[in-house]
Amino acid sequence: MEYSFSDRMKNMGGNAIREIFKLLARPDMISFAGGFPSAKLLPCREVGEITSRLMNSDKAMEILQYGATEGYMPLRSRVAEFVSRYGITGITVDNVRIVSGGQQTIDLMCKCFVNDGDTVLVEDPTYLAAMHIMRTYRGVPVGVKSGEDGLDLNDLEEKIIKYRPKMLYCVPTFSNPTGRTYSIEVRKGIAEITAKYGIMVLEDDPYSEIRFEGERVPSIKSFDECGNVVFTASFSKTISPGLRVAYCVGDEKVMAKLTIGKQATDVHTSLLSQAIVEEYFARGLFDKVVERAIPVYREQKQAMYSAIQRYMPEEFSCTNPKGGLFIWGGFEKLDTQAAFEGACRRGVAYVSGESFFADGRDRRHLRLNYSAATPEKIEEGIKILADYFKELLK
Repeated sequence: MEYSFSDRMKNMGGNAIREIFKLLARPDMISFAGGFPSAKLLPCREVGEITSRLMNSDKAMEILQYGATEGYMPLRSRVAEFVSRYGITGITVDNVRIVSGGQQTIDLMCKCFVNDGDTVLVEDPTYLAAMHIMRTYRGVPVGVKSGEDGLDLNDLEEKIIKYRPKMLYCVPTFSNPTGRTYSIEVRKGIAEITAKYGIMVLEDDPYSEIRFEGERVPSIKSFDECGNVVFTASFSKTISPGLRVAYCVGDEKVMAKLTIGKQATDVHTSLLSQAIVEEYFARGLFDKVVERAIPVYREQKQAMYSAIQRYMPEEFSCTNPKGGLFIWGGFEKLDTQAAFEGACRRGVAYVSGESFFADGRDRRHLRLNYSAATPEKIEEGIKILADYFKELLK
C-alpha cells in the first residue's frame, strides 16, 4: 500500500553516521567514522558485579518496577552535587532530570521550544544528530561562525537579531566534530548575549571528562543568571553507552516541561541503568573509570595526530584537541564526500564534513574518530587515507 507519512517525517533522511555504519560490515574495515568508546574500556565485569548485587539487595523490586519520569532520586541527588565540578552551583534535585542518553535532552528541548519553521542556531560545524533532531521537529538550523576559541560572538548577535531563533545549541568542550574548546570569554559572552535577547541555550557536554591536558573550563551554565541555559551531559563516553543514562540541569519550570515531554516518549529512563550509574558514584568508581580511560584515549589521539603529520599531504590541516574523541581536518579543494566511497574500497571510513554544517555545503572537511581503533590500526588507516588523498590531489 501507499503510506501517508506525517509531514514532519516524509522528507526526512537518515542520520548520516548511522547510514555509514551499513557500509562497515567488512571485518577488515578500519573505521574512523563513529564515536564509540574503546571496547577494551567497557566495564563488563564491574557492571555485572554491580547488577548482581543490586538484584540481590532490598532495592531490587523498586529497580525493576516503573519509576518516576524525573529520574531515580538517589542518582538525581548525586548529579545535583556532581555538576559543581562544572561551576554550576545552587542546584537541587528539582533542577535535575535523568534522561535516556544525551540525545533525548536535545529531542525534549526541541519538543518543548521549537515550532514549525523556528530557527535554531548552531555552531558551524556542529553535532550532526542534533540537526537531525531539530529538522524532525521542523526547526531550521542556522550556522554561526566559529574559530579556535569557539563561537564568533559578533556573528551570534547578528544572527539572533536577523533570525529571532528559539534556541542556541552548542558543544563547547572538545566539540563534536572539531575537538575545539570555547574560551571562558566566549562562554561568558554566550550567556550574556542570549540572556539579553531571551534565547534558550542547550549546552551539550558529553566529552569534557575526557581531558588529556589543561585545566577544566567552567560551563556556559555557570554564567547563567536568568535561567535560559540548560546543561546536559551523558555517561555514555565514561561508563557505557549501552546503559543509555544522561542528565540535564536547568530552571525548574523548564525541567517540569521537559518531564511532560518525556512522559509522552518513554515514561522513564531504565531504573536498572540509573541504579548502576548511581552505584558508580556511591563506590567512588566514577573518577576511577575516567582516570583509566584518559591514558588510552590520549595515546590513540597522539597516534592519529602523529600519523597525520607524517603521512598526510601538506594541503591537509587539522585540529589537535586537548580531549574528547575527534580530530577535524580538511583541504582547500579536495571533495571529501566524493572521495568517501574510494576510501571505503581501500578499507578506511570517515565522516565527510558537509553533514556537520547547517547548510550542508562544505565538502572540504572530514571528521576522524580515534577511540575505536588501536594505535597500530590508526597509523595503518591514516597512511591508507594519506596515500589515497595524494592520488586525488595530483
